[in-house]
Amino acid sequence: MALLGRIARSTEVYLVGVLLVLSVVLFLLNPKFATLENIFDVLRNNSFLGIVALGELVVLISGGIDVSFTAIATVAQYVMGVLITRYAIESVFLAFLIPIPIGIALGAFNAFLVNRTRVHPVIITISNLNVFYGLLMVISKGKWIYGFPAPFRDFARLKVLTLVSEKGVDYGLSIFTVVWFLVAVVTWLMLRYLPIGRKVYALGGNSEAARRAGFDIFRIQLFVYCYIGFLSGLAGFVHAELNQMIQPNAIVGRELDVLAAAILGGASVFGGAGSPLGVVLGVLFIAFIKNGLILMKASAYWHQVIMGFIIVLAATLSAYQQNLERKRRKGV
Repeated sequence: MALLGRIARSTEVYLVGVLLVLSVVLFLLNPKFATLENIFDVLRNNSFLGIVALGELVVLISGGIDVSFTAIATVAQYVMGVLITRYAIESVFLAFLIPIPIGIALGAFNAFLVNRTRVHPVIITISNLNVFYGLLMVISKGKWIYGFPAPFRDFARLKVLTLVSEKGVDYGLSIFTVVWFLVAVVTWLMLRYLPIGRKVYALGGNSEAARRAGFDIFRIQLFVYCYIGFLSGLAGFVHAELNQMIQPNAIVGRELDVLAAAILGGASVFGGAGSPLGVVLGVLFIAFIKNGLILMKASAYWHQVIMGFIIVLAATLSAYQQNLERKRRKGV
């Protein structure tokens, strides 16, 4: 019974219920929402958001926060774009490897500053967001990159499952959706079964207790910021493939979407809580709302209003759950 009680109180269960209700409402407003073609498109188009949200989850669990990931993803994908167009690189696998070490290196730089300066991570990462993005804009002069080699266009259309619509148009489960779900599974396995995962939760739950237990705080911080850097590089590759061009100003500004998805999914702004499943559900919640607004042809300004409301609601619920947990522990 105790297990069933914990499941019933879990954020994931609430989110599943909310998603079901939201889906029914959107279907009644526009039946196109519930078509398999639309659902596959929503999953594909939000794979970038889903990947970086999983990285942000790990940072939040550790008690930190990172808002520089959009700049990291932009820098990583831009360097990739310059190299593949200038040197006519046609290997998708080789191009995939380019943004990953860049993301990891910039994530490590964040970790070093967070650990050594002891300044709050939000200040460090906001500063680095401006540094990384500003330097890129100065060097690139805001130039767009397009005209990728043919293998990149072919890879962007790759589907794991292909279906045909009534109009004879191919659609299906995109390779990028599969990548997003694989990242979620890997993140879950890492957090649940690997020692580093338990250390991340311990650091976020009580940093002083973790320090007294002999944990190497810098190594844990280095891991979490390198992990989100790694996923930012991966997401930069996905974003470039989805759009078949690279715009230096296309990603920066989406930080709140990612934070909202992570917090909605149960990641605590105080650290020590959160799950990959919750984050996936949080991303789907935001994706469904945005898709519903598009289908209803609502103004883009309403997107910003609703996202702001969602962030306030998510942060409030996170604080409320934290207070309930404190009271429960005192009662025990």
